[in-house]
Amino acid sequence: MDAPQRKGIALVGFDADDTLWRSQDYFDDAQARFERIVSAYVDLTDIGKQLYEYESRNLAIFGYGVKGMVLSMVEAAVEITEARITAKDIHRIVQLGKELLRHPVEVLPGVHEAVEAIARDLPVVLITKGDLFHQEAKVRDSGLVDLFGRIEIVSEKDPATYARVLREFDIDPVQFLMVGNSLRSDIAPVLELGGWGVHVPYHVTWAHEAEGKVDEGIERMRSIAGIDQLAAAVDELKARALVG
Repeated sequence: MDAPQRKGIALVGFDADDTLWRSQDYFDDAQARFERIVSAYVDLTDIGKQLYEYESRNLAIFGYGVKGMVLSMVEAAVEITEARITAKDIHRIVQLGKELLRHPVEVLPGVHEAVEAIARDLPVVLITKGDLFHQEAKVRDSGLVDLFGRIEIVSEKDPATYARVLREFDIDPVQFLMVGNSLRSDIAPVLELGGWGVHVPYHVTWAHEAEGKVDEGIERMRSIAGIDQLAAAVDELKARALVG
């Protein structure tokens, strides 16, 4: 017979990109500049859509992050222009990636105080996906690292990944609450396991992450308009978790 599940929130996870600091804004700017480069060769209005198709196909090979995006940009540029793009413009695309990797970490307003408030009552862990070197650098430069008991940089954020992390913490899924801007990566997988979620939408979302959906009115999730509402949302879900 399986052991009974323990009640009450025992661990809170935080997403990083576009939850704690700006990220997608920089990617959107790089994509706009990529489109301008390629549009010098072709008269198309859906270059961004075509790029996303390359990125989607390449996720299983390149993974998430800047390097995968740039490799997809190069492949897309060569194929969309039928190999007419010059080496100089390929170099410009590579430079876009380097700029993305070097952009400053801009922590969103109120984030430090919000995480600190949660960490006073519960252990917190940072769970982010993407390129290892880039994510490590952003975590280091954010000034938030001391707030987290553990940093998890993963290749994917799906039910299997969350289940592994929770096993390592000896935490039942029903004791875990995840905070993030992406329904697809931060909220839906945790809810599927029986956990809890606080959705903090960001003003822009990558198309891949925007594909995620959850059932409306689910009792184990709250959506908030800003990080300043996080403490109240967590308190509400903590109380509900104790009831079961």
